[in-house]
Amino acid sequence: MSFFSAGDLQAIWLTLKLASIVTIILLVISTPIAWWLARTQSAWKGCVSALVTLPLVLPPSVLGFYLLVMMGPEGPLGIITRSLGLGTLAFTFNGLVVGSVIYSLPFVVQPIHNAIEALGRRPIEVAATLRAGPWDTFFNVVLPLTKPGFVTAAVLGFAHTVGEFGVVLMIGGNIPGVTQVISVQIYEHVEAMDYLNAHRLAAAMLIFSFVVLLALYTFNKTKKKVNDGPKVLEL
Repeated sequence: MSFFSAGDLQAIWLTLKLASIVTIILLVISTPIAWWLARTQSAWKGCVSALVTLPLVLPPSVLGFYLLVMMGPEGPLGIITRSLGLGTLAFTFNGLVVGSVIYSLPFVVQPIHNAIEALGRRPIEVAATLRAGPWDTFFNVVLPLTKPGFVTAAVLGFAHTVGEFGVVLMIGGNIPGVTQVISVQIYEHVEAMDYLNAHRLAAAMLIFSFVVLLALYTFNKTKKKVNDGPKVLEL
């Protein structure tokens, strides 16, 4: 007898699939945003930073509502997707991906941004004097030196997507096998007063969250020890 029901396993698989896709997309789009924020002197920096950080303070229901309106048949995004023959994104898995990318954006941008800022300009300037191109500088200088920031960003983005509820419920509803992720499945169990299965999923989420944070803390602590020492005494 399985510990989880078939519906729970389906929700778990859908959640992991969603989190994996969203994390990859976020790493791709967050890197240039974080790079620009860390190095620009533009007057638009404050505005862009506020927009990126907005999902941190905005209630998920508010963000989900406006995303639902945008994805609807008469919304700007809905009009574009319909004109391309893709239908509307509301109440679809693709809609969850779009909403999750927007909602988890600050959790990925900020660690990368902080890592690039901490790196400073010196390593990049040295690479430039050695005639390294932009891509060569990024992959062989910036990326290795800011690896902890990227790892933190990936882990936080994945974990945050796994735990989403308000946004995914607003734009995806509760369609089994399509938009019914773990958080929504727990909500459905509670509504049906099926506390046993709710406890099982909730406990799994609790353990997952703790293990992720513990692993991230251990990784960063180990990386810091490696970077801090031992030092050779210079005379």
